[in-house]
Amino acid sequence: MTSELTSLTWVVVLNAVMWVPYIINTIMVRGLIDAVGYPDEPKPLSAWAARMKAAHYNAVENLVIFAALVLIANAAGVSNETTVLACQVYFWARVVHLLSYTLAIPWVRTLSFAVGWLCQVVIILQLL
Repeated sequence: MTSELTSLTWVVVLNAVMWVPYIINTIMVRGLIDAVGYPDEPKPLSAWAARMKAAHYNAVENLVIFAALVLIANAAGVSNETTVLACQVYFWARVVHLLSYTLAIPWVRTLSFAVGWLCQVVIILQLL
């Protein structure tokens, strides 16, 4: 497996576990019945959990693009130091984005998002 595919795997793992803390909060705040049901007026999540849920949605939206780029690069045989570094930085940018979004650190959140986006641009440039 290439380094880029390994990074993609870690990004997928991160996305696969992001929901756990905010779902636990949902159960704690609403109770199990309302957490698995559809209450008419659900109690709001804790502020940090609502932000983590938004960070998760953002991560999933960006995973589609990142995964497509990594898979296209793999199929095209494009793998070099630049693509490897872009994929590794992307993973850590998403970790920082999740934490800074959850902890309400606005400038860090925005910067980490921009770094992740630039990593995708770098991969695109390597493909072109």
